[in-house]
Amino acid sequence: MKKTLLALGAMAAVASSFNASAADGTINFTGQINSQTCTIEGATAGTLVKAVALPKVSTSSLATVGKTAGRVGFTLALTACTGSSALVRFEQGASVDAATGNLRNQTANGSNAQIQILNANFAPINLQTNSGSLSTAITEEAASLQFYAQYIAATAAATAGQITSNVQFSMDYN
Repeated sequence: MKKTLLALGAMAAVASSFNASAADGTINFTGQINSQTCTIEGATAGTLVKAVALPKVSTSSLATVGKTAGRVGFTLALTACTGSSALVRFEQGASVDAATGNLRNQTANGSNAQIQILNANFAPINLQTNSGSLSTAITEEAASLQFYAQYIAATAAATAGQITSNVQFSMDYN
């Protein structure tokens, strides 16, 4: 009986020690989920396919790591907007090189060059982290997001060959 009382006493002591600890604080989370607030390039949500053709360049223009060539601009036009600003968030996927933040070539036996996306200020956007992506103001229910694409010798001098890639994106609205 003494052993049973000792065991019960020990269990009560352990249980009461857990009850004695108090919370140090509370973290409250709030948010809001918006439906799509703009039409992108006149397309229904999720259906836009934007084609950007880069020019032909020589391997000599991409002969050393870090060299870029063939910059072209492209725009995403937003209409019928209800928010005050818009931001493009590029989605991570198989085409995004996690180490460089650029687009990998998806063509078998193609060039080892990558495609780099730049914001409106000509600063690179890291597609892995979205650093460098800029927000733009929505005025009169419309906005225009300006980007640039260029070849880059990201990890080695570029070799000759075809290059194709793609990236999915989402829009954030405020």
